Amino acid sequence: MTHLPYIAASYGLAALMALVLSIGAALRLRRDRTRLAALEQTHNRNAGTPFTP
Repeated sequence: MTHLPYIAASYGLAALMALVLSIGAALRLRRDRTRLAALEQTHNRNAGTPFTP
C-alpha cells in the first residue's frame, strides 16, 4: 500500500488553504482601499475649513 493519496491530499489541502487565505486578503485590501479613498475625499473636501473638535 502506498501513502501517495494521503500525501497528495495533504498538499492539496495546503494549496487550498493558501488560496482561501489569499483571496480573503485580497478582498480585505480592496475594501480597505475604498474606505481610505472615501476618507481622503472627505479630508480633501474639508481642507479649507478650520478644525473644530
